[in-house]
Amino acid sequence: MSVDTPRKAVILARGLGSRMRKEADGVALDAAQARAADAGVKAMISVGRPFLDHVISALADAGFTDVCLVIGPEHGMIRDYYDGLETSRVTIHYAVQAEPRGTADALLAAEEFAGEDRILVINSDNYYPAEALRMLADAPGSALVGFDRAALVAGSNIPADRIAAFALATVDAEGNLAELGEKPDADTLARLGGHALVSMNCWLCSPAIFPAARAIEPSARGEYEITDAVRRAIADGDPYRVVRAAVGVLDMSSRGDISSVVAALGDREVRL
Repeated sequence: MSVDTPRKAVILARGLGSRMRKEADGVALDAAQARAADAGVKAMISVGRPFLDHVISALADAGFTDVCLVIGPEHGMIRDYYDGLETSRVTIHYAVQAEPRGTADALLAAEEFAGEDRILVINSDNYYPAEALRMLADAPGSALVGFDRAALVAGSNIPADRIAAFALATVDAEGNLAELGEKPDADTLARLGGHALVSMNCWLCSPAIFPAARAIEPSARGEYEITDAVRRAIADGDPYRVVRAAVGVLDMSSRGDISSVVAALGDREVRL
């Protein structure tokens, strides 16, 4: 089990942004926001600065100094921006996922960056508070953040009905992940109980995640999913500790999310 403090973070920014591309009634965007939204590049939506700047600044606040952006070959907007940006707290790296074949496949693109180190793995369209990221960095071995449902509802810009559809994590007697129920139906919600934690795809992964990601089959929607890779890693002997966090997470999935994210982050200092 590794006890070295992790310093590397992988941000999965390869998504097609289908929901962000869709027009939304009553949502007015400025020119820069419209360009990023039309391109489906959620991470570059401006909230004063690109949303991804805030995501990376929180990583730096939590002690992560090397950040790898997994992008597609068409994501010149991201690369051009960060290639031209002077940073003092983080070093930006890139990994290219040639085709959008799912989150586990995207993670495999960052294998060379990861090397033999543990890595934080997060989405590019979620802002995770530095508090939760620090707690994850302090965990030994592999881990994930289990978010308290009530705190998510209270502190996020995500409606409760959307949160109800997020993956649920249960914890065994040793504090490790016991079950991960994705898109839980009513029966699953009843079985797992109201105290089950919510997974928002905030992971700390050992190098064991890479052979696990190569070993899985495509999901029902035809993609290689990081959740399946985590399950495979656990089955192969790499347990994931669940770190409990009672904090909110901001979501930048659609045009309707932009104004609430601006309200939450618009005045926040960014230091990269």
